Amino acid sequence: MKIVINRCFGGYGLSHEAIMRYLDLKGITVYPEQGEGIWKFWTYWLVKPEGRFEVKETEDFYAMSMEERQAHNQKYSDETFEENNIERNDPVLIQVIEELGDAANGEHAELAIVEIPDDVEWEISEYDGSEHVAEKHRVWY
Repeated sequence: MKIVINRCFGGYGLSHEAIMRYLDLKGITVYPEQGEGIWKFWTYWLVKPEGRFEVKETEDFYAMSMEERQAHNQKYSDETFEENNIERNDPVLIQVIEELGDAANGEHAELAIVEIPDDVEWEISEYDGSEHVAEKHRVWY
């Protein structure tokens, strides 16, 4: 089984090109928007601009009740695609990493594919964003 991990400090992340390739291969239509100023991150909307809910500005968000904030966050989650929801052993993700190589790396990532036996129960462990695949076992503290 192949699994994607990040091999450097900083954290797992895919480039915009890798996300768009993944979505294309999956047949998922998105309407990407890049933030402005210092917030240049991408948002991958699943809904056309005219059909989206209104994202609240920070000040308005903090003026809402906890229930309203939770509903707002849920609506945002429902209407956007989040790369962190991709399973690390997703065959399409593996294909994208193999196709794009270093171009698949997010801003603070150095992605690699680790191959393990198919019958292993695994999990990803990390320290400061640098990851490795570990066999699942019981742990007590």
